[in-house]
Amino acid sequence: MTKRSPLSRELRRQPKQQRGKDRVEKILDAAAAVFDEVGYEAATTHLIAAKAETAIGSLYQFFPDKAAVFNAMELRHIERVKVMWTQTNTPEIVQLPLRPMIQAITGAVAQLFEQPVSRVVFIQFFGSRQIFQSIDESMTQEAINFMASIFKQRNPNLSAAQSSLLAEVCVHSGNAVVLSALRSPDLQHRQQLTQQIEDLLVSYLEPYIGDRISNNVMEVMICLHCQSQQLSRNGYRRGKQCYRCKDCGKQFVEKSKL
Repeated sequence: MTKRSPLSRELRRQPKQQRGKDRVEKILDAAAAVFDEVGYEAATTHLIAAKAETAIGSLYQFFPDKAAVFNAMELRHIERVKVMWTQTNTPEIVQLPLRPMIQAITGAVAQLFEQPVSRVVFIQFFGSRQIFQSIDESMTQEAINFMASIFKQRNPNLSAAQSSLLAEVCVHSGNAVVLSALRSPDLQHRQQLTQQIEDLLVSYLEPYIGDRISNNVMEVMICLHCQSQQLSRNGYRRGKQCYRCKDCGKQFVEKSKL
């Protein structure tokens, strides 16, 4: 049985055909534009319907009021963020050199905020938090946990507290610059700010999870099965870094000094 998304459970009526699903997406994108243009308080369902080029009755088929529309936007943003986290927390990305790894993550974030719904939800969270029903500070903590997991994978010698502290600094500083970029009307300025996030994170993280640190960690590892030094990281499990031997193909989590 297919698991329904949180958004589908919140809709007044579930669209069964693709045309109905497309209409919901169009309404959410239109709502993002309206909230961006006039603000949440001045926005109305009639303005949203007009922007979506749909009848007000069609909007009411799915949403009873603008609060429900905004909550659906929240849930859509949550879904997209979860997908982004899953797609970027992979061995292929985590094992990249530091700058390409940061580029992959910041690129995924930039792509996320190219979508009007996510961009408006993010901006509103830092200005009108009282209108939110599904997103709170726990999502920020989830982002910190996500980054801490990546840092721990790159350098298993970091303590959990160190990884969390590094992640907290990165998430909060990154959010501040992203917010400034999203609020800027100038495309070139937004791109410049996005580039600064990359430079900022690389410079800050280099002493802790930089390429030299990562390489040194790998140099002291040997396969527990065939003693090969040809290893690759293969995820972070039960509090320990998992490795895969490129020669024998077996996996292990224990470390062994040369």
